[in-house]
Amino acid sequence: GYGRDGSRYAENKRAVEEKNMGPTVKTFMTRCIQCTRCVRFVTEVAGVPDIGMISRGEDAEITTYLEKAVDSELSGNVNDLCPVGALTHRPWQFHYRPWELKRTETIDVMDALGSNISAQAKGAEVMRILPRVNEGINEEWLSDKSRYIVDGLQKRRLDKPYVRENGRLRAASWDEALGVVASKLTGTSADRIGVIAGDLQDAESMKATLDLFRALGSANTDCRQDGSALGHGAREGWLFNSGVAGIEQADAILLVGVNPRTEAPLLNARLRKAWLGGKTEIVVIGEQSDLTYDYSYLGAGSKTLSKLPKAAADLLSKAERPAIIVGGGAISGENGASVLNALGVLAKKYGVVNEGWNGFNVLHTAAARVGGLDMGFVPGEGGLSAIEMARPGALDVLFLLGADEIDTSASGAFKIYLGSHGDNGAHGADVILPGAAYTEKAGLYVNTEGRVQMAERVVFPKGEAKDDWAIVRALSERIGQTLPYDNLDQLRTRLMAEHPTFGRIDYLAPPAAFDVAALGTKGDLGDVAFTSAVIDPYLNNPIARASATMAELSALRIAPVAMAAE
Repeated sequence: GYGRDGSRYAENKRAVEEKNMGPTVKTFMTRCIQCTRCVRFVTEVAGVPDIGMISRGEDAEITTYLEKAVDSELSGNVNDLCPVGALTHRPWQFHYRPWELKRTETIDVMDALGSNISAQAKGAEVMRILPRVNEGINEEWLSDKSRYIVDGLQKRRLDKPYVRENGRLRAASWDEALGVVASKLTGTSADRIGVIAGDLQDAESMKATLDLFRALGSANTDCRQDGSALGHGAREGWLFNSGVAGIEQADAILLVGVNPRTEAPLLNARLRKAWLGGKTEIVVIGEQSDLTYDYSYLGAGSKTLSKLPKAAADLLSKAERPAIIVGGGAISGENGASVLNALGVLAKKYGVVNEGWNGFNVLHTAAARVGGLDMGFVPGEGGLSAIEMARPGALDVLFLLGADEIDTSASGAFKIYLGSHGDNGAHGADVILPGAAYTEKAGLYVNTEGRVQMAERVVFPKGEAKDDWAIVRALSERIGQTLPYDNLDQLRTRLMAEHPTFGRIDYLAPPAAFDVAALGTKGDLGDVAFTSAVIDPYLNNPIARASATMAELSALRIAPVAMAAE
C-alpha cells in the first residue's frame, strides 16, 4: 500500500575518508565529484603539485600525497574553486552563516601589492576575507596570509591608553596619556625628537604625523624600518614600474635580492604564468629557493652583480623588454645605496628603461612604504634615519607610529607607541596610544606599483582606540601646534594638494623614462650575500604574530627545513 520497502540502488555505496590538507583546507570528501579544479590550480597556477587523483573507477579519490599538507602560499584558493564544498576553509568552519555577514570592499595590507578584498564582519568582528576580482593586481586570487589573518585582528589588542610608572605599564585615561606625551615633546629639543612610521600605516596617519613633527622642527622622520636606500630622486626610482600585470610582457627578468614567493605570492604566480608561456627567461642573484618555476642561478650577491656572467649579459642585451626586480634584501644595509646605483647603471646599459617600456622594478614588502616615500617621510636635512634613531643615545624622545619591525630596545629614549597590537613596539614603550587596525579605519594606501587605493572601514576600533590620524591631531592641539584639519576629508584635501599623486585613485601611470643611472650613490659594492627581506612571511607583522592560523602555517613551513637539516 505504501510502495517498495527496499531501495532500487543495487550498487555498493561509496564513502571516502577525509584528507589532511593542512591548516587552511577542511575536507568533506564524500561530496567530491572529481572535477579536478583543485588539482589544476595547485599544479598550474600555484606550481606546487601536492594534490592529485589516485585509483580508478569508483575507487578514484582526490588526495594529497602521503597525507601531506598543501605546501603553497595560495592554498586557500582551492576552497573558493571547489564547486560542491568538498574543500572548505578550515579556520572559519562553523563560525558564521554567510547571510549573517556584512560585506565591505576594501584593500589588503599584508604585502605591498594592495590586493582587492571583501572583508566580511558579524557584529564587531571580522569573520572572513575573500578576494575581489582585479585583473591588474590580484586577478581573482588571494594569498593565504591575506585571507586567514582575521583571527589576529581580535587578539593581543590595545584597547586603552597606558602609561609606564615605576617600570610597569598601567591603564590611563586619554587625557592623562596625551598630557604626558605633550609635556615630553614640548620639553625636549627638536633635534632630540624623532618618529618612525611602521609598515601597515595609512597615508593619512603618516601625513598628520609628518606635519606635526615638521612643525616641531624635527628632521628625524623615517618610514624605512629596514634601512633601505630608497626615497631620493625621481618617484620611478622606488616603484614597480612595469606594473604587476605588465611584468608578464617581459622576456628576460633579473631577480636581485628578492624571493617573490614569500614577499608577494601573487606576483610570483604572475612570473610563473609568464614562464609557462615559454617567452620569458628568469635569472636570479641572491638566495636559491624553490620559486615554482625554472630559473638560472647567477650567484649569491654583490660580487656577481659587479661582474655579470656573459650568459646573463647576453640574455638582457638581446631581450626586447628586459626587466629587473630588486628586493629590500639587496638595497638595505651599509652597501644599499651602492647596490642601488650599480643596478641603475646595469639597467641603463641593457636598455631596461626606454621609451614605452620601464622594466626597473622595486618590490616592496610594506604596504605603507610607497605612500611614505611619495609624501617625503624620510629624514630632512641633517635628520637621522630609522636605523640611526634606534641607536643608544641618539634621541631623547622616539615616537613609534605602528613601528614594530625595528629593534629600539637599545635606545635610551622616552618611547611613545601608537598602534593596534601589543607587540614589539608596545613592549618597551613608556606611553601607549591605542590606534586602529587596517579593517577599522578608512585610509589611502599606495601599492608597490604606485597605484593609490582606498581602504574602507569594516568595523569600529576596539575599546577606547581611535583612528591614528585623529590621535595625532588631538596631540597637536595639546602641544600648541594645532594641525589645520579637523576631519578626514580636510586631511585628504591637504594631502592631495601637496602631493597630487594621492588624488589619482586606482590610477596606474603609464611607463615613464627616467635617469635610472642616477639612483643611489656610487661606491664599493663589497662582498655581500643578498637575502630576502622576509624571513618568515607568516610572522612578519604584529597582526600575523597574533594569529593562531599564521602560527600553524609558520610551523608547517619550518618543519620540512628542520627535517632536512636532521
